[in-house]
Order: sequence, then C-alpha cells, then structure tokens
Amino acid sequence: MNCLFTGDLQSVTGKWVRPDMKTSFCLLALYMLIEFPVCAQDYHAVQGSSTAGSLQVANNPASITNIPDAWDVVPLALQVKNTTNAFTILRYSYLSSAQTSQYRINGGNFSRYIDNNFNIRLLNARFALGRQQAIAFGLNMRGYTAVQTGRYNFRDTVKNLRSFFLINETNRILHGQARQSSWVEAFGTYSKTLWDHELDRLNAGITLRWMTGVAGAFASLENAGLQRTVRNNRISYTINSGTGTYGYSANLDEWKKENAASQNIQNLLSSAQRNLAFDLGVEYIIKPQGMPTFDEEDTYYAYTWKLGFSLLDIGRNRYTYGSQSRRVSQFKSNISDSLLFKKTAPVRTLRAFNDSISTIVNEFMPLTGTFFINNPTRLVINVDRSLSQHVFINAEVSLNLSKLAAHDAPYVNEMNLFSVTPRWESRHFGGYLPVLYNTHQQLWVGAALRAGPLLLGVHNLSSLFAQNKTQNGGGYLAFIIRPGNKTREARDKRADCPRL
Repeated sequence: MNCLFTGDLQSVTGKWVRPDMKTSFCLLALYMLIEFPVCAQDYHAVQGSSTAGSLQVANNPASITNIPDAWDVVPLALQVKNTTNAFTILRYSYLSSAQTSQYRINGGNFSRYIDNNFNIRLLNARFALGRQQAIAFGLNMRGYTAVQTGRYNFRDTVKNLRSFFLINETNRILHGQARQSSWVEAFGTYSKTLWDHELDRLNAGITLRWMTGVAGAFASLENAGLQRTVRNNRISYTINSGTGTYGYSANLDEWKKENAASQNIQNLLSSAQRNLAFDLGVEYIIKPQGMPTFDEEDTYYAYTWKLGFSLLDIGRNRYTYGSQSRRVSQFKSNISDSLLFKKTAPVRTLRAFNDSISTIVNEFMPLTGTFFINNPTRLVINVDRSLSQHVFINAEVSLNLSKLAAHDAPYVNEMNLFSVTPRWESRHFGGYLPVLYNTHQQLWVGAALRAGPLLLGVHNLSSLFAQNKTQNGGGYLAFIIRPGNKTREARDKRADCPRL
C-alpha cells in the first residue's frame, strides 16, 4: 500500500521526491497533504446562502427547506483544507508550477502539528416536496488526518538520533499522536417545517449516513523518557521508558503492488466495515416585516435573520486491526541511541520495523479485533443576516465534541472555529469574502466566486500569490445545477380577476 512515506529529513530544502515506504503513521498525514494540494466538508463562502442547494446539507440538514428552487443537483464538488507548522513549502503558489517547488523542515523548539481534511461529492441532489418539505441524497468520500507532537527541538544540523537527543536536553519526555480516518458514505436527508407563523418559521431536519470505512490508522507515543550518560568523555542516551501503540485497518493489507489499481480499490472496499452516523439540525427564520405589494415577487423564502443549530457527524467508523498492528512498552536495559538508530534506520516496511523493535522491548503485543475512530462530531451555530436584496453577512461558530464522546478511542476533528462571510449574490452570480479563524489560532482571509453553476474558492488568499503559504489553506470547486427560474416562486394572485 503506497500510503506510508517518509522523506529525507536531513535535507532542509529540496524538490519533492517519492521516497521508500516506511513505518511512520505521522508521515501519512504529510502524504495526504501532498497528494491533495489544490482541490471537506466546508464550503465556507456559501454557508447560509439559498443558492448553495444540496451543499447546505453538510452544514445543517434543516436548511434545505428554505430554498426557492424546486430542485438542484451537484454532480461534482471537491474541497480540501490543510495546515501545518512542521514544514514550509517554498517557491510554490496555486498560480505557479509545482515543478520548481521546494520544502523546508521548520527548525526550533515547539510542538508540531499537521491537520488535513478532504471531501469529494458525487451526484448530490435536493428535491422540494412542496414549500414545507424537502429531501436530499448523494454519495461522498471524506477523509481526516491529524498529527500532534509534544515540544521538541529540531535543527538542520541533525544527522542521527544522538544529535537529535543532544539538542533536546530540556525535552526529556517525548510524546505524540497521529490519527487518520477516511470513508465513503451514502446519505439521505429529510427536512420539514414544524411551524409557520406570521413573523417566524421553524424548520427541522435529519440526515442518515451509511458509511464504509476505506482506511483507518492511528499511532501514539507516550512518556518516552531519555537518560543521559557520559562515558570516556562521550555523551550518549538510553531509552528508559515509553509506550507506543500503532494500528491500521486490515483492508490495507489487501493492497498489493502487483495488482492493478482497480483491483486494489475493489479489495479495499469489499473488506471494509460498514457503519452508521447521523446529523440533526433546526433552522429558525425571522421573516421581513411589512406587507408586500401586489406586484412584488413572492416573499415566502425571504428572511431578515436565519439562525441554524446543528449536531453533525454523530457516529464513528469501525475498523478491524491490520496484521502488523502492535503495542510496545518496557524497553530493555541499555538501549542506546546508536542501537535504536541501527535497528530502525534501514527498515522499509512495517513488518521489518516490527521485527526490529521486538528485539529491544519486553512487551510486544499484537493488536487484534476491532477499533473505532470517532467522526468529527461538532455543534455548529450559524447566523445569516439579510442586509438588502443581494447583500448578506454570515457568521458561524463550530465547536468540536468528538473528544468528549471518544473516551480513550482515537478521534478526528474539524479545524473550523469561527468564520464571518460577507457576500453579494444574485441568482446567477456571487462574490464572497470569508474570514476564517481556526483551531490552530490562524486567521485566513479567503475568497470565492460563483458564475452560473460554477463555484470556485480558496480558504486563504495568500496561497494564491505568496510563494510559501500553500501548506496553510486549501480550496474548493463545485458545480451546482439549478432550474433556469425559481420554479417554486408563486405570483401573487390577489389582484387577478375571478375565473368565470
């Protein structure tokens, strides 16, 4: 399975290369970041917009009722979001060629992270069942990768484990974790108006997701302790504590280099586990005040305020442990840095890594049965304000809840925290300027344009122009096909002559 890669960490800058396979779940995240650089869940620009159609399902299942079109279809939508402080991509922006790109491993004494998620939508559709009911359905592929380390120091002069340990004298306890979960889901959504009063309206919705876990993996290192010794004026280090756990889904064992890609994908999906998840949402609409004139367009879907509350991705993916999943602890005495480097540096497969590490620990236990990775469960509060016929402003808060439900199980999160998006839009065109603040305390200013069925946007405008920002940002592309006119919009008939 060509999904576990590591690079030459001795290089500070250099062109991207595809190196040999190694046993590092942390660098699985790096691979995901490289493989999806421009194309999961969040189409920030159009959140709250009536022109988004079935794209709104992932933000609030109740929102699909208050849309004036009788139907819409999203044949394809792509999105990715990524951020890291572990390395910097140089000489590359979304408007330049990747052939000249280079990278730099960031030096310094701090905690590292890599966070990536992507979403691919195929044939998502929404249909109105009158003014007070709507349904939506479709197929998605989604994936989340997260790596988080404790504080450690790194310099470009690091050549081996000893030199690494030497500059980490103040970081004697090392720890870190990595999690990855990707799945294919078919979903169905139903939304209905619960009440419709003169001044306000309340819609509610539910989405059921039938998930197939494509790939899951996790790794953790806890309390890895270093002990410094000096013999004959020579400094060395020994590992005197630490526990490591790493597991991956068994269907990855079915990926064989000698098979065709189509056969590998078929094997991957046929042996995957099936799971269920669901979303819940309500949307409260405050209607415009004042009576419409006889020649005014139907104002049924108009609003002054639109407030949405939703609980999303309630569920988890189940995976069967792969054959090389292990838990290791209790290092044997006198395991020096040179011996550890000798044991691990030449390995190229997870099986070879296990063979080497088993000789230097007292506890080496295979992991069997099943494991779970919790979905990015979150509470989303969305407020949309209509300022005029074509000008709106949207604000959203996203609070991650997956850690609360996970207990000791691995989990993945959304990186969203807060966003504000002013937008101008007509039926066929739109301009959007989302401002995002994420869980890594980064402030991004994005932009998006809509022309007819095409929606194109980026999360961080600097990744379009700056030559060193593409590792922090991402973008989205969607095709939203709607009827030529607002087919659900009814003309006011109060002034019509009675039919004889």
